[in-house]
Amino acid sequence: MPEQATEQLQQFMPIFDVTHDVAGLRTLIVNLFFVGEPQSSEWVLIDTGMPMSAQLIRHAAHERFGDAPPRSILMTHGHFDHTGALRELSDLWGIPIYAHELELPYLTGRSPYPPPDPTVGGGMMARLSFLYPRGPIDVSRHVRPLPDDSSIPDMPGWQWIHTPGHAPGHVSFWRESDRCLIAGDAFVTTKQEAATSALSQEPVEVHGPPKYFTQDWPAAWASVQRLASLEPEIAATGHGMPMQGERLRAELHNLADHFDWLAVPPKGRYVPTPATFDVNGVVSVPPPVADPVMLGMLAGVALGSAAVTSTLLPKRDRS
Repeated sequence: MPEQATEQLQQFMPIFDVTHDVAGLRTLIVNLFFVGEPQSSEWVLIDTGMPMSAQLIRHAAHERFGDAPPRSILMTHGHFDHTGALRELSDLWGIPIYAHELELPYLTGRSPYPPPDPTVGGGMMARLSFLYPRGPIDVSRHVRPLPDDSSIPDMPGWQWIHTPGHAPGHVSFWRESDRCLIAGDAFVTTKQEAATSALSQEPVEVHGPPKYFTQDWPAAWASVQRLASLEPEIAATGHGMPMQGERLRAELHNLADHFDWLAVPPKGRYVPTPATFDVNGVVSVPPPVADPVMLGMLAGVALGSAAVTSTLLPKRDRS
């Protein structure tokens, strides 16, 4: 990406502050985070945004930290909108990538994620989800599992928390000293299923994880309950702007208490039966459900094709 275009894009998607040493950067529909004091050489990158965002991330990192590369890259999970620049940046910087053990199959070329469910959520982002990449990508040269003791390499004072549901090895990052939470997609602060909300990140309010890519709803509920119990002062999520204070806690507790009707779709592929996973990847996936919208579209296309065909075919001579 040319430097001038990068600077113009940076103006459209500027860095935003979370705390004195945590900042976010939006790449189209998803956020990534820089953790470290500005101009420090001791910093880490959390997630890597959308595909083709490497130059944007490098430019933002240079503005914040100068020429110092990050110590490592931490992954909340391996969905395509969080790994867009992962291979390019890890190769460029030659640094380790840390992820939960259950995410490694999707980051080492071993297994794709289960199919998304375009029948849930109701918005354009959900409807188009069957087109989204499911991986896997292969960064096995750099990736390694997070430590078993919940510590985080290169992030003293922080711990990782396993928050599965949206992805089997999804993790959130928590700092007790100021009750700062980087939640990934365990919950989000915009309605990610709708394209207008996904792009504008408004309104800012607590929602469950993006429905179309969540494949274990009981686990997702338990994860939200665990995060709500932390009583965070500020939360930064993979989608939407940061929230803080009493409003954050009230909305997060409301989601945790009423997750079954605020977040879980009334029906869908993974609602009655979740997908199952192990350290090698996907174990089982429930069958797809009927999609009335898609069936209607296919019926319309078939009828339209029949009409065009009947118009173009020569009329039979009845004389």
